[in-house]
Amino acid sequence: MNEQTKAIIKSTAPVLKEYGEDITKVMYRRLFDNYPEAKDLFANAAPDQYKKLASMVYAYAANIDNLGALQKGIEKVGKIHVGVKILPKHYPWVGEALIGAIGEVLGDAATPEVVQAWEEAYAFLSKVFIAKEEELYAA
Repeated sequence: MNEQTKAIIKSTAPVLKEYGEDITKVMYRRLFDNYPEAKDLFANAAPDQYKKLASMVYAYAANIDNLGALQKGIEKVGKIHVGVKILPKHYPWVGEALIGAIGEVLGDAATPEVVQAWEEAYAFLSKVFIAKEEELYAA
C-alpha cells in the first residue's frame, strides 16, 4: 500500500468515526442480501456486532500508518474468525459489501479516489487476516 493510499484512508477517519455505524449496518445488510450463506457465520454474533466492526474500521483508518497498533486486535479477531470458520473466500464478500456501503452512506463524499483507496486498504488488511488465520488454523 503506497503513501498516497494511506493518506487518503487516514483522511477518512473522522468521517468513519461519525458515520461508521451507519456504514457497517448497511454493510451487513448488503452482505446478507448478496450472500445469504454468510448469515451462518454470524449466527452467534452479538447484536451490536455492527458497532464493533465500525470501531475496527475506524481504528484501521486512524492507524493506517502504524499497523503495529492494531496487532492485538488482529490477533483477537483472527481467533474469533477461526472459531466461526471464516475462510479466505469470505473476504471478497465482505469487501464488496463494505466498499458498497461506504459509497451508499457517504454518497458524493465517496469519491473515486476514496473508493479506490479503500479497495486497496481492504485488500491489504484481508491478506493480513488471512495469513494470521492460516497460522491459527495450522496450530
